Amino acid sequence: MELIIQCFLTAFILTYFAIPSIIRIALAKNLMDDPGERSSHEVSTPSLGGIAVFGGVIFAIIMWTPSPVFSQVQYLLGAFVIIFLIGAKDDIAPVSPDKKLLAQVFAATIIVVKSDVQLHSFHGLLGIHNAFHPLFYLFVSIFTILVLVNAFNLIDGIDGLAACIGALICGVLGCWFYLTGQIEYTAVAFASMGGILAFLRYNISPAQIFMGDTGSLLIGLICATLIVKFIDFNHNLPIDHAYRFNGAPAVAIGIMIIPIFDTLRVFITRMMRGTSPFRPDRRHIHHLLIDNGYSHMEATAILVFVNTAFILFVFTFHSMLNMHWLILIMGLVAGGLTYYLHKRVLAIRKIAKLQLNETT
Repeated sequence: MELIIQCFLTAFILTYFAIPSIIRIALAKNLMDDPGERSSHEVSTPSLGGIAVFGGVIFAIIMWTPSPVFSQVQYLLGAFVIIFLIGAKDDIAPVSPDKKLLAQVFAATIIVVKSDVQLHSFHGLLGIHNAFHPLFYLFVSIFTILVLVNAFNLIDGIDGLAACIGALICGVLGCWFYLTGQIEYTAVAFASMGGILAFLRYNISPAQIFMGDTGSLLIGLICATLIVKFIDFNHNLPIDHAYRFNGAPAVAIGIMIIPIFDTLRVFITRMMRGTSPFRPDRRHIHHLLIDNGYSHMEATAILVFVNTAFILFVFTFHSMLNMHWLILIMGLVAGGLTYYLHKRVLAIRKIAKLQLNETT
């Protein structure tokens, strides 16, 4: 418990007191995120909050991770630095998508190969266990981390959302790692949670600063690392272990349901419309909530509540339902809620159009 408090408070305090200075520098150097066609904000806002989060998290991990297990996180820190550098560069002077992807692949490869944070089987997902060559699982692990990192980057569209979801995921997984004796990942999770919550103080509407790609990519990489490690380590726990989950892949999806489902949904709908899945638009769930008339913080609160509800669902029913049933139920519920939101947006737009026609 002492480790949790030390990591959390150290990251929180450093991040909390670093952000005001970063805001002043961003304003002085005009390092701002200006409103655009897809933006949900209306004023130019500093976008370098991720720098403070990175500094607080890295310092806390280095400071408090016990030396006997520090070697388990040194490669993680190296990967975090790679993501930090490309994110900070992109926030200051936009980087091409190819270069960003290359940096992400490099960071993910370090984590998978050097830290052995990887999926060693499908753990029964789709009925598959250990049917492939180890190199196949290595590439699947890298791909999974890349998808989760970018999924997190995509939900960073309104005040507080990415920070709240990131803190929730780190808190849940941090508690599980602590209970299962994984001290090094406990330190990473709670240091990250502390830094994120300190940043959130300045990101609540009206936001004084955004985390930018520096923050969203870093938090995405941390959450992706923790979730992949959770799936693999859970499989190696004794069958009768008090904190072992049945169907860990389904539980992992429940823990990260908002970024995972939102990304899959927008990619599929874009392809169905004949456009590139990577072409930005305003079809994310948080955009639907904003278009339904909710404020940034109301939309964030709704999505955090929904994500928490899914976590409670998989924690409650993982031992009662088959993994595939869990995934199916989550998909149907998430799809139904999103469909309802979409229909409400269409109705609102129709009413607004009729009112416009009447006035003209």
